[in-house]
Amino acid sequence: MYEFENTTEKTKKTMKKLRSANTGIEIALRKALWKKGYRYRVCYDKLPGKPDIALTKYKIAIFCDGEFFHGKDWEQRKDKIANGNNGAYWTKKISRNIARDEEINKKLIFMGWTVIRFWGKDITYNVEECVKVIEEKIFENMLGIE
Repeated sequence: MYEFENTTEKTKKTMKKLRSANTGIEIALRKALWKKGYRYRVCYDKLPGKPDIALTKYKIAIFCDGEFFHGKDWEQRKDKIANGNNGAYWTKKISRNIARDEEINKKLIFMGWTVIRFWGKDITYNVEECVKVIEEKIFENMLGIE
C-alpha cells in the first residue's frame, strides 16, 4: 500500500474514514428518488463501474461523484494540487479517476445505458433539481429520444 510522505496522523485517520459507498450524497439522492416512487439498485455490480444508483427499468446508471477525487474543475485545480502535499500522488490518482470515469461511461453507453453523473455539492444543495434531471432522462428514454 502506498504510504503518503509527510502525512500526519490526523490526515491518516481522516483518509481511513472516507467511504466509497453509502455516502451522504448517495443516500440523499436515493431517498429523494424513493419518495418519488422510483425503485433502483444500489452499487449495481452487474454493470461496469458499479453505478451508485441503477434504474434498471429505464437503463439509467447514476454516479454521485465527489469533487476532489473525481476532478471537478480539474484543469483549473491540478496545478494547485500538484504543488500541494503529495502532489505527484494526487495528480496521478485523480487523473486516473477521470480517465476511468470516461471509460466506464463509454462502456455503459455502448451497452445501451444512459449515464448521469452528479457532483456531490449539486446533490447536497439541489437534490430536487437532480431528481428532475433523472426524470427528464426517464421521459426521453421512454420516448426514444437521444
